[in-house]
Amino acid sequence: MNAAEQATSLETASKIAAIVNLFKAEFPDARADLKPWANDPETRESVDPESIDLAFHLPGFSRLFQSRSILIQIRFHTDGLTCDRQVIGAEMAGFDHRGKQWRLSTIENWLFEGNCSPVDQVRDRLKGFLKQSLELFNSLEC
Repeated sequence: MNAAEQATSLETASKIAAIVNLFKAEFPDARADLKPWANDPETRESVDPESIDLAFHLPGFSRLFQSRSILIQIRFHTDGLTCDRQVIGAEMAGFDHRGKQWRLSTIENWLFEGNCSPVDQVRDRLKGFLKQSLELFNSLEC
């Protein structure tokens, strides 16, 4: 679900802002997008309500990233009995005019998959960003 819609508490909004700042500290040219999903019925059906989704757009196609835009989905599981909301992982994907070029999942094996992937230095920085993001959201309450 769009990060802008998930910012329903001060704590969640602060953590989303911190995620944006973490990414921009690593990649200052990126522009944050807190509403990467369109607001139409078809898109709404496929969006995970147990996630916080945001994107970052680069000024143009980046050979270092092998993409122009990066979609990030931080996924949660909510225990209905105790109202505990736990981070279960994150997924990141790089897109260009041809569509998705690569993906990275912390839920699986932390390996880049796809047609191409960012250069080694950028891959390491993206993994570090995801690790920090997961640590930040680990204490999120509902």
